[in-house]
Amino acid sequence: MAIDAALEAHYTTRHDEAHRLSSTLKGRLELARVQELLGRYLPDPPAVVADVGGGPGVHARWLQELGYAVELLDPVQRHVEQARAAGIDARLGDARWLPWEDASFDAVLLAGPMYHLTAAADRRLALHEASRVTRPGGFVAVVAINRAANLIGSLLANRLQQRERIVREILETGYSADNERMAETTYHSVTQLRTELTSVGFRAVTVHGLTGPGGWLTVTLDAHFGRQPAPESMTDPDPLETALICSRLADRCPELVPSSSLFFAVGQRV
Repeated sequence: MAIDAALEAHYTTRHDEAHRLSSTLKGRLELARVQELLGRYLPDPPAVVADVGGGPGVHARWLQELGYAVELLDPVQRHVEQARAAGIDARLGDARWLPWEDASFDAVLLAGPMYHLTAAADRRLALHEASRVTRPGGFVAVVAINRAANLIGSLLANRLQQRERIVREILETGYSADNERMAETTYHSVTQLRTELTSVGFRAVTVHGLTGPGGWLTVTLDAHFGRQPAPESMTDPDPLETALICSRLADRCPELVPSSSLFFAVGQRV
């Protein structure tokens, strides 16, 4: 299996995925919401879950602690080694060619492949494979990045003028070859994401705003203070709890889904 060199470099030399979900407000919000939304759909343990593109195993470890049986697959050798060191059954592999038998899992999580597979045909193949290894009635959950996230993020950081061409390309096509923020990344609209899941046969497809409008509070604070403590005037009340409350309120209003920088879509296998 070949992995894109830019993607390998991104996760090997530039980006510490093992700590991303714990080292920033935005990451902690994403982690809390993935767990919260997964909890709405997961069957009771000891169900069997595949974590495809599971990185170093942050989600898999949480699932194992709840009593689920988890198998992880990732294309980055470093991630596989980190996951194995954490006691997770992990192997090197590609979301487009899963190594498991048909109907092996009660649920499948794809938290990375939908935005790192830039060709629509590859994403379709990954979704077909996820459906194949899911038992009838089970669900597949995917994470995708909002096509508008670069526009809003660049605006909040006052970097829009420098990145205008890249942002325009992403808004128009969902991809820019010159995007320096994340290697080989595609961005979805809500309609596009729903269509990609329904077109391969998933039913009852629901798209949630993963981080919701509250995510932009965490992005702003992270941009200003990074890993340094923010002043008390900006942390009382707790901004993470504020963002969570905001995102939960937005869950009641489907029209607010496009305000989220990340999407969490779920479909059921027929």
